Amino acid sequence: MAIPIAILDCDLLLHGRGHKTLDRFDLDSVSDTFLFAHFGFPRNFILYLVELLREALCRRTQRSRAISPEVQVLAALGFYTSGSFQTSMGDTIGISQASMSRCVSNVTKALVEKAPQFITFSRDVSSREQSFQEFQRGAGFPGVLGVLDCVQVAIKAPNSEDSSYVNKKGFHSIACQLVCDARGLLLSAETRWPGGLEDTVVLERSAVYQQLQDVEEGWLLGDGRYPLRKWLMTPVECPESPAEFQYNLSHATTHEIVDRTFRAIQTRFRCLDSTKGCLQYSPEKSSSILLACCVLHNASLQSGLDAWTLERTEPLEQPESLEQRPEDRDSQAEELRRQIILKHFS
Repeated sequence: MAIPIAILDCDLLLHGRGHKTLDRFDLDSVSDTFLFAHFGFPRNFILYLVELLREALCRRTQRSRAISPEVQVLAALGFYTSGSFQTSMGDTIGISQASMSRCVSNVTKALVEKAPQFITFSRDVSSREQSFQEFQRGAGFPGVLGVLDCVQVAIKAPNSEDSSYVNKKGFHSIACQLVCDARGLLLSAETRWPGGLEDTVVLERSAVYQQLQDVEEGWLLGDGRYPLRKWLMTPVECPESPAEFQYNLSHATTHEIVDRTFRAIQTRFRCLDSTKGCLQYSPEKSSSILLACCVLHNASLQSGLDAWTLERTEPLEQPESLEQRPEDRDSQAEELRRQIILKHFS
């Protein structure tokens, strides 16, 4: 059944003509091509989101002439996927900048509330075995629970003189620690960290770190910026034998999944793409927008959309290796990695 939504007159939407008056509009009269071009998702997924968030959005708009949940979802999707400032996207759907801002805020909060539903790191036996099989089918690396990385999203400089948000490259950012599975589904997305924190510090303060301390079987894969642990396998820093080179190749190919996933997220949600500018919000709101986009990524993947359809293909930046002090080395983890290399890559 068609869902009527309040939106700009069709002529103005399609041809840039008409007056900015909200009218009753039948979603089915707009083409799938138009919806995907302006809002980044197909019709069925947009309708699914509207129903998923309807109750929360209605709670937040208890006033006369409230903007409908349908228009709020379209407004937020338009902003997330366009990389445009709110004024530009507000013009597209015929609402004011102030209304656009409220829509983005409302939908972002509603999506963040849904994060525990869509981003989960299950440790039950069946999920673990499925993860092992899917990763090993890829590049032959055994026992992988997920791949780990910490990424940066550019934001405007906070009002305060807080240097903790200035990252190694000299711009203000928030750091987001991601873990994903072999399909690009996010198992964990922690978005609240200042960009100036070292990746190892973010890891040690994260929920994933606490969750995996007692893991008995399996491990994450992290690049050379992370310390080797029994639950976190990293590359061999100076490989010498053919088996060590093969281990590193399998590790790099498997770990690339998390890099591809984040590139695809940035490409779909261009508000996160630093080549389009930075998020013009406080660190707290920027973190919420980033988490909302992560929820949308998982929701779309679970709805049957391809995780990497929109992936960019620029070369990966080579990470710096962590310089570990002798007292920080984990001899048990080193022995475990040596056994993995002997058993699976010799």
